[in-house]
Amino acid sequence: MTPRAGWLTVGLALLWPVVAAAQALPAAAAPAAQAPAARDSRWAIVVSGASGGPEYAAQLATWRQAIQAALTSRFGFAASQIVQLVDETARSAGTPATAENVRTAFATLRGQVGKDDLVLVVLLGHGTFDGQAAKFNLVGPDLTAADWGAMLGALPGRQVIVNTTEASAPFLEALAARGRVVITATETAAQRYATVFPEYFVKALGDVQSDLDKNGRTSIWELFASSSTAVARHYSERAQLTTERAMLSDTGDKAGVQASVTTGPIGAMARAFYLDRDVASESTDPAVRALIERRRALESEAEAHIQKKPGADPAAWAAEFERLMIELARVSREIRQRS
Repeated sequence: MTPRAGWLTVGLALLWPVVAAAQALPAAAAPAAQAPAARDSRWAIVVSGASGGPEYAAQLATWRQAIQAALTSRFGFAASQIVQLVDETARSAGTPATAENVRTAFATLRGQVGKDDLVLVVLLGHGTFDGQAAKFNLVGPDLTAADWGAMLGALPGRQVIVNTTEASAPFLEALAARGRVVITATETAAQRYATVFPEYFVKALGDVQSDLDKNGRTSIWELFASSSTAVARHYSERAQLTTERAMLSDTGDKAGVQASVTTGPIGAMARAFYLDRDVASESTDPAVRALIERRRALESEAEAHIQKKPGADPAAWAAEFERLMIELARVSREIRQRS
């Protein structure tokens, strides 16, 4: 998959009317013949822990179904590469979410995932923190943040773990690692009331509007930002005190940032992790490969141009940036036409 740096998200958002016009230009030549599709390099584990009651169990079931639908229908995941572990009320609907079954699922996946594959882990349910250890509540014995860290540490691939529960903040400190995106629903362990983050994260997964920069693909950062904005709106519209603030780390930093932070190193990798399958990058067509190299060169050129902004003539800088964005849009459009 081709990385997208943070500048691209900002640049396309600012210049979207111009980019949209560029993408409306006449189509390129007819798509070239493609080789058979490569193996799908994306995997997901959705763990729906102990429900705590029938009402929440029903909500968990709704979220599980929505995640499955979004991953398969919107993002094109292979259903066979999505593992679902369910709460105690849904034993007939899948494998129970026990500590043993979670470990077995990770061990099985370890033998299937490649080093460049993307692995998405979503935790739904409840979490606790006793002052020493943060836990995700399961059917039977719970697993601590350290337990999850050990399982993820033994798993290859580019990892994204989203803990949507209350008191989930310690998971960020325990799981933060280079090459891994960690998202927690809360900023501190003291935020221990039931979270609304999972509701909005699940909605963002299924909503094309979460493609914030309108480039036809949805990054982990965009899902995080969309969910965080919706959570803030939820409390504001109800005139309620905000009892949760989602956090993200993707550099190994154990503090993380909120979605409102748009500068700095944290978040760059999350912006480059896409759930969509980048079929073009798997193409063996020489013309498509040449276009992909051109796209990468333009991205590098734009990133270098961003570094020149301080002290540059504003009008000249903006004109060159606009040129680069339009050319990038043209090349990206031609890649899509040929794929």
